[in-house]
Amino acid sequence: MAQLLEGARNLGWVLLNSFLRFIFVFINNCVAIPSYCLYCILLQPLRVMDSRTFWLIEGIMFKWMLAMVSQWGWVAGYTVMEWGDDVRPLSEEEAMVIVNHQATGDVCTLMMCLQDKGTVVRKMMWLMDHVFKYTNFGLVSLIHGDFFIRQGKAYRDKQLIYLKDHLDRYYHSRDRKWIVLFPEGGFLRKRRETSQAFAKKNSLPHLTHVTLPRLGATQVILKTLGPQQENGCLGTEASTVHRSQSGSKPKGLQWVVDVTIAYSKARPMDIQTWIFGYRPPTVTHVHYRVYPIKEVPVETKPLTDWLYQRFVEKEDLLAHFYETGAFPPPKGQKEAFSRAMTLDPVQLCVIQFLAFASGYLWYSVLQYFYCRLF
Repeated sequence: MAQLLEGARNLGWVLLNSFLRFIFVFINNCVAIPSYCLYCILLQPLRVMDSRTFWLIEGIMFKWMLAMVSQWGWVAGYTVMEWGDDVRPLSEEEAMVIVNHQATGDVCTLMMCLQDKGTVVRKMMWLMDHVFKYTNFGLVSLIHGDFFIRQGKAYRDKQLIYLKDHLDRYYHSRDRKWIVLFPEGGFLRKRRETSQAFAKKNSLPHLTHVTLPRLGATQVILKTLGPQQENGCLGTEASTVHRSQSGSKPKGLQWVVDVTIAYSKARPMDIQTWIFGYRPPTVTHVHYRVYPIKEVPVETKPLTDWLYQRFVEKEDLLAHFYETGAFPPPKGQKEAFSRAMTLDPVQLCVIQFLAFASGYLWYSVLQYFYCRLF
């Protein structure tokens, strides 16, 4: 009987905690998202006169929005441990970020672990499934200039044309530096069986913890944003000289950041967990590996082989992690070192205060005009 009472008490606490968190997140969205959109509308004259300053202000607000999402998980005890290369020195250089995709929580994890990477968050562009366009955050992403891509053979060719046009129009004009994509093209649980069947048919590696990546979006990004090609690969020297002569044109992509996300006990986290916080506190592990862009081929066959090799390495990393609880050390080293990614609680409190104050301000303004008109 005592155990039943204790279990009921714990269940009641979990339900109450989840309900209160949902109310907080709901209110958070109701004040933050409309404020972001209204400020962007109000600042449209600045966008016409000085677009660089407009996108600077928009980027700061966008980073604050992502910090709020990060806070939802952080308050529930969902933290991030980082491994591998230190990507902070690359925050002001252009990079393509490729990530394995297991669940919707992957996006929340990236939102958290990139918060302390300088200006990366406010200068990044996301490639995500088109269904995210219809979520509460979809309007924010549309204003920011993220790209929503449709999956499936029927849309594939047209989507790649749309992607190239989107990059040409918005990437450099909005001073973007990092572009994030999930080359697998879907969640692990949905694509694993199909990927393994394709691998078996084409004598490719059998993967369990990741799936074989798709080439299309990656190749479009490299060809559109990469520097001048040299012998089938992306070079750096020619583009650097070109920039020094003109003083305005960007260098193009300089790095590929390979991100591998590993969840405790191989249990991916979804966005509902971040919102309701019903899972016990847990640590998500993120591994970085950086490649100079000149090592990356752009032609179809070499790039396919290169991309497949990256995901075979991800498979090995995840297999080692799930077996030992740690990522393997880099080549030439005997021990792997991790570092805890932390959020600044003072900064989070300031952002929340500004969001609620802004929400109240806009409510007061709209109420005033409503009373005057009606």
